Amino acid sequence: MKNKKSILIIAFLCAFSFCVNAQNTEEQKLNLPGDNLNLYAVLNLFQESETLELFEKNLNAEDSKINNLDLNNDEKTDYIKVIDNVDGETHLIILQVAINDKENQDVAVFVVTKSGNNEIQIQLIGDEELYGKDYIIEPKSSTSDSEVGTPNPGYSTNTTSSSGKTIVVEKTIIVQVQTWPVITYMYTPSYVRWRSPWYWGYYPPYWNPWRPYYWHYYYGYHYHWHSHYHGHYYNSRNYRTPLYRDNYYNRSRSQSNTVKSNRNMGNYNKTYSHPETKKAGSDEFVKTNQNSSRPTFSKASMSSADTKKQPEKPSISNNVGSTKQPTINSKPANNKIPSTPSQPSAFPATPKPATSKPATSKPATPKPATSKPATPKPAPPKPAPPKPATPKPAAPKPAKTAQAPTKF
Repeated sequence: MKNKKSILIIAFLCAFSFCVNAQNTEEQKLNLPGDNLNLYAVLNLFQESETLELFEKNLNAEDSKINNLDLNNDEKTDYIKVIDNVDGETHLIILQVAINDKENQDVAVFVVTKSGNNEIQIQLIGDEELYGKDYIIEPKSSTSDSEVGTPNPGYSTNTTSSSGKTIVVEKTIIVQVQTWPVITYMYTPSYVRWRSPWYWGYYPPYWNPWRPYYWHYYYGYHYHWHSHYHGHYYNSRNYRTPLYRDNYYNRSRSQSNTVKSNRNMGNYNKTYSHPETKKAGSDEFVKTNQNSSRPTFSKASMSSADTKKQPEKPSISNNVGSTKQPTINSKPANNKIPSTPSQPSAFPATPKPATSKPATSKPATPKPATSKPATPKPAPPKPAPPKPATPKPAAPKPAKTAQAPTKF
């Protein structure tokens, strides 16, 4: 009898645990299209990027597994463009997707501000259509530790406290935004505003869209980095500058009726239809990041993107002119590396013909040298004129005088 009771208790506890886990799984997603673009991973990639151009490349790289958006429901991932709008010391860096040839949808906006004492602050704000209202992520700093709000409800495991859940995080890290490579470059005099040259139907040659993953696979891959994400960044409730509302949200924000219609009709819900894929996503992380507890994709995808882009870039005639200039200005370090092989190869090419010219001139000089001795050789016969001018034939005249005595 006791054994039966214990079995029933164990079964009840297992069922209860399953229900709790299922409930937590439901709470860990936003049930919005933004679930397929983890803004914590986006902000981390931005921190590790050197320029906005490289940030755009790596954000759209398949091996980074950050971009999983399919907003137009064509079963292909969407290309995310990066557009920097500068207003004084403030950069509003927009992440945008072309839904079709007439509609664009803003995904999120980086708001980077620089104060009078040269302090730089950054926030990543998700668009309301994809993340809901006031979805803000920013790095932890000495001024923001006291303002830590609730963690990202879509990516919470064990970090700070949120709705009764305890979340284990890495040791809180104070992030110095001023030291980020991309921030340092954006505030140099040589910086030229980056505006992605790509649009609907015209994308970089290295861009190959893939079939998006189901959300549980995507979540299973990224939850391994939650302690890293929440150790560096947190959800904020305050906007750092009014320029976001005044200059962007109320004036230039791009919205797509197609995205709104898909959301209202529940077309994005199919991404949650395969919860069994979560383990496959987790296994994929373990396979590709065996000895790492934090993202390590940026360096590899940077180099591969650069090597792929350079040879194929001229193939798109409509955009070569527009991309060439931003490429030079936004990444002087990496873009000089691929460009230097062509320049040195061109420079040695010119000296080679230069050396051949003196080689031809040297044999040319001996030729006139041989001609000069040739002229003196015929010169000796010039004394021949004395032969016709010789008065030797005049000798017969005295012969006549000799004959005169004979005539006498």
